[in-house]
Amino acid sequence: MDRATLAQTLLARAHLRGTFRLRSGTESTEYFDKYRFEADPQLLRAVTDALAPLVPSSVELLAGSELGGVPITTLLAQQTDHSARFVRKEAKPYGTAAQVEGGPVARCRVLIVEDVVTSGGAVIDAARALRTLGAEVTDALCVIDREAGGASALAAEGVRLWPLFTYRELIDGSRVAGAV
Repeated sequence: MDRATLAQTLLARAHLRGTFRLRSGTESTEYFDKYRFEADPQLLRAVTDALAPLVPSSVELLAGSELGGVPITTLLAQQTDHSARFVRKEAKPYGTAAQVEGGPVARCRVLIVEDVVTSGGAVIDAARALRTLGAEVTDALCVIDREAGGASALAAEGVRLWPLFTYRELIDGSRVAGAV
């Protein structure tokens, strides 16, 4: 699927209008429902096909945030042959009591993979959890950057955000590279 078609498909499938409370606590009249593209195997494959070339060669591990980052990270890890880790919002109180699942991260360069970034809070929380365990985190990938301050908040934490699409690209399809 070419970039323009992918953008149009994501917008048609996942862009909702109404009143929504975002993770950041703010209200929005627009929402990108990531589960509408993550639950579709062909669309998820197209998304990760487009994300794969954005994975820096220096990355050793991919880390997905609970819950939306997990499907993308899993498929992207398979496509790029990187091991995956999964970052919980908080450590589970049973079993291993781990906040980061899948294996060690110490002294590894880790790329955080996220679905939709608004304020950047989930990525910041994941970066902090990974860094506490000794990981080097300097970059994050996302499918959609809502352009609501997330990239700036991440930069303040030392994390560069690499979106597949920005909000404006999706809303104004004529600005998507490769659009007719």
